Amino acid sequence: MDMTVLSKQTSKRLALRKGRDILKPLPDPNKYNEKVNLNQLVKDQVGEIAYAYLSQYVDFEQESTFVEATATRFNLLKISPGKYKTIVNLKRVNDIRWINKFFETVNSKLNNGNLFIGFVETKNNRKARILKRHFFPFNWLRYSADFVLHRVMPKIKFTKKIYFSITKGHNRVLTKAETLGRLVSCGFEIKDVKEIGKLTWFVTEKIKEPVFDPNPSYGPFFKMRRVGKDGKIIRVYKLRTMHPFSEYLQGYMVKTHGYDNEGKGKIKNDFRNTTLGAFFRRYWIDELPQLINILKGEMKLVGVRPLSITRFNEFPDNVKKRRTKYKPGCFPPYVALLMPNEEDNIKAEEIYLDQKEKHPVWTDVKFFWLSIYNIVTNKIRSA
Repeated sequence: MDMTVLSKQTSKRLALRKGRDILKPLPDPNKYNEKVNLNQLVKDQVGEIAYAYLSQYVDFEQESTFVEATATRFNLLKISPGKYKTIVNLKRVNDIRWINKFFETVNSKLNNGNLFIGFVETKNNRKARILKRHFFPFNWLRYSADFVLHRVMPKIKFTKKIYFSITKGHNRVLTKAETLGRLVSCGFEIKDVKEIGKLTWFVTEKIKEPVFDPNPSYGPFFKMRRVGKDGKIIRVYKLRTMHPFSEYLQGYMVKTHGYDNEGKGKIKNDFRNTTLGAFFRRYWIDELPQLINILKGEMKLVGVRPLSITRFNEFPDNVKKRRTKYKPGCFPPYVALLMPNEEDNIKAEEIYLDQKEKHPVWTDVKFFWLSIYNIVTNKIRSA
């Protein structure tokens, strides 16, 4: 399709459905000639500021650019793979019923190094919009009802089908973490994220094929991919303390945010954490499901921390070799030794491994009771 020529029908397709989006509707397409300036059309659609931002990454008049405003895969499926270098969707992610399927389809139409650009109304964007629109206390009642309907119901097994049968997936509440995590799981690297007005825009680059995870973490319980004994990948059970799909953002968060400066070895300004998750972590409630891993023989009460692949690869080779000789534990060494800092965490494991090799049983007993004491006295919280 020549993107320098848009028919009136295509112009109408770019106009967003009334009430579904925050973007201002396009002017009457009848005012455009058959040969329409796509740059002007997009500018009218997204506004001056968003247009200036997008123009840093894409030339809308290039034939290698595909611009659409759709919540379905229908028009995308008709595209020949590799035909376009950039795909831009001017429909919010919130209105897409099968989000991962949509992202996977976009991935299949691009080559590695090509761009996919879109936007989402995040949970925080939505909250600010609703609270500003109504006056107290009706604004909070409205927000609470909206959150339950469009955020909670889609995540509960017994209400999920009812919700999607009624809404068809439109107007769902999505967090920034979930949206970016879904993109990464579908083979995209996050190049840039920008909040403009009431919307959050993302620019991504295809770097690989989608993961096609048949069991993504979405409910209150989830399983984390962690490095176990002998380097085997195990699924560690945990109560959710982060937004869905956050596990796919570990590398991105380390790269863009880094670790905090408070000696806790945690990601700085980690927007993946939930409010309830902070309470769970403070009292180690989120770790209780790991008892399942103990029963399965994959973990034990005391041992090296079950690390993500990204974090595991940050350890020195000699430490990686030593730690994979044992099962990981629910209470890692840094809890007993109060050494959660990024570098001290490694030292804590080395101290534990040195003592473990000399006194296997006594070391675990000592580290267990030290860990319990530090948790009860609130000297440390869950990772």
